[in-house]
Amino acid sequence: MSVLQTKGLTKQYAGLTAVSEVSLTVEQGQIHALIGPNGAGKSTLVGMVAGRTEPTSGEVWFEGENVTPLPAHARIRRGMAYTFQITAIYERLTLAANLELALRDRSREKAIAALDRVGLADRADQLAGDLAYGHQRLLEIAMGVAQSPKLLILDEPTQGLAESEIAEFNTLIKSLAGDTTILLIEHNMNVVMELADRITVLETGSVLAEGSPDDIKSNPDVQEAYLGHAEA
Repeated sequence: MSVLQTKGLTKQYAGLTAVSEVSLTVEQGQIHALIGPNGAGKSTLVGMVAGRTEPTSGEVWFEGENVTPLPAHARIRRGMAYTFQITAIYERLTLAANLELALRDRSREKAIAALDRVGLADRADQLAGDLAYGHQRLLEIAMGVAQSPKLLILDEPTQGLAESEIAEFNTLIKSLAGDTTILLIEHNMNVVMELADRITVLETGSVLAEGSPDDIKSNPDVQEAYLGHAEA
């Protein structure tokens, strides 16, 4: 069963096509990675999926329902959670308070449980702005996880993380697999190849290839366009 489908999704800005006719399907329980070079249209596509960017044409379907007309907050209520490429936390609030806001029920117990999931429970009463950047990213992921989403969209989650933190991130995402469906936008190919069940490759706003990690690694078009220049 598919959780997410995009059908011919297109975004144009003053004649420039950022995303062109992208159709993809994310199956329930999968970790589906979206990769491509800078400027490929990944964040624009995800913005349209999440309802933060209005498409020029095409549709977004979530759990069999056309949600294209719905704003971001309505999609969140239906079970989407989106973590940003740039951290979006309340720096002057504690970690626990950030989680309570994400949960909308001010439950400290649930907040601590979500922080524990990402290894930050011992920092619950620390101000979020005092965290190192990598820990701020983990806090944001906790804010997404806390909502028990049906679809968790992670936009460049390992950006700024140390190698040890990336290993912890991989362990975390593996622990979430099955509980939620994950759409992962990521430059670190080691992370993608370790985590993804399926990969879609974008180039200049269009789908270049799609398949399993082995399919993508062996695809000569992908090798030429992207993998040879991707981060190790």
